Amino acid sequence: MGELETYSHFIDGQYVDSESDDRGEVSYPYNDEVWASVPLGTTGDVDSAVEASRNAFESEEWGDLLPSERADLLENIGDVIDKHAGELAEMETRQNGKLIREMRGQMQALGDWYRYYGAQCRTMEDKVVPVENKNGEMFNYVVQEPRGVVGAVTPWNSPLLLTTFKLAPALAAGCTFVHKPSMYTPVSALRFAELLHEEAGLPAGVYNVVTGEGRPTGSSLVSHEDIDKVAFTGSTQVGREIGKQAGESLIPASLELGGKSPNIVFPDANLNNAINGVIKGIFAATGQTCLAGSRVFVHDDISEEFVDKFTERAAAVELGDPMDPETEMGPVAFKDQWETDMEYIELAQEEGATLQFGGRQPEDLPGECFLEPTILTDVENGMTVAQEEIFGPVASVLTFSSEDEVISQANGSQFGLAAGIWTEDMRRAHRLASELEAGTIWINEYRTLAYNSPFGGYKDSGLGRENGTEGLEEYLQTKSVYKDLSGEVSDPFKLG
Repeated sequence: MGELETYSHFIDGQYVDSESDDRGEVSYPYNDEVWASVPLGTTGDVDSAVEASRNAFESEEWGDLLPSERADLLENIGDVIDKHAGELAEMETRQNGKLIREMRGQMQALGDWYRYYGAQCRTMEDKVVPVENKNGEMFNYVVQEPRGVVGAVTPWNSPLLLTTFKLAPALAAGCTFVHKPSMYTPVSALRFAELLHEEAGLPAGVYNVVTGEGRPTGSSLVSHEDIDKVAFTGSTQVGREIGKQAGESLIPASLELGGKSPNIVFPDANLNNAINGVIKGIFAATGQTCLAGSRVFVHDDISEEFVDKFTERAAAVELGDPMDPETEMGPVAFKDQWETDMEYIELAQEEGATLQFGGRQPEDLPGECFLEPTILTDVENGMTVAQEEIFGPVASVLTFSSEDEVISQANGSQFGLAAGIWTEDMRRAHRLASELEAGTIWINEYRTLAYNSPFGGYKDSGLGRENGTEGLEEYLQTKSVYKDLSGEVSDPFKLG
């Protein structure tokens, strides 16, 4: 892939050297070739980024912008992303091994998130509340203000998309941003920050990127005394720790966490569509997505036919170089995750599941991280493989005989991020949609998201919502202002 690319932190509108000489490597999961190097950030580096972000928040250049001027900047960002979509897509694929065909689609659509939140800037309104204090002789209005400096920590599986879920509404609200990307995928964030400041016109210090490990870099950021809001996407375990740190600081935290989403197939479903949807839910992106449909519930009446066709389709999935547009499934992003996937497959068999297909590393592909699409049958809902998030191309097939049974099993999980329902009976579909404990429900489709519809989880899948107007509200705080109209102060010993 050429000469090693060396990067620095991006702070206050420019690349800045780290306090430390320690660095981390970025490799291409397809063949393990190292192609980039980034700093392992220190607490001091985080301090510098937060200070730059605070200064920007309080500056006239950013803090005094009218909503329409923020809207113009967000629209500029959308145009810059469109211009550099190809470059950003290739950078994403080189970091985490996701298919170039998927990343091109993501990057080509990414600008619409910023345009949407730009439109939100132009339509935000305060309100007057008709309070009845002092017999109606009080005037009350409510305004929304930016929370301030946001500290964001993002994962490796969809780096710029999941950053955008946070950054676009934060900018629309008038916040500034310090970002700690995953050490597996830091380069696209650095390049993104450079483009936003140099080509889109974002003022210096509004979006800062500090690279490094979860400790000390990430923990220093989310516990920093000058951070006003925390936004995180990642595992439930880490999310709990970040939530505790935010609680100690008494600042709000948005936490988009893990999932163990059910994909439910009824006998009247279009079977080919359902199998396509199940494959889309678990084998697309090599299963490395929080909303993966990793628990496949199939009605007893069609379970045998479904498994046969599902296995046939899994065997035909084309594994290979993610940069090849013909490849259908790339490698697992890194060796530790591959080993975790393999451990779960072995444990499932020890607990009584059957390895229907896959579960091996192909011998004809480079690197150490490829894993065949894997199907486990004879899975019970209480098995480890049906309860814990695997984050790999591993589908657990379970069977059911009634609506009540599948609702109970689907909800029998600590997670509640998403669910899929496959049926031609729309009354049944909406009955299930109302009963399933999940933040996103798809009917006869799977793994689709939109910038104007909220996304987030129930239970251990997180707190708060991203996208839509709900996503914008996460970065705003409310102020209520009362004004006396009577000219007289009310009884000082009486509230009202």
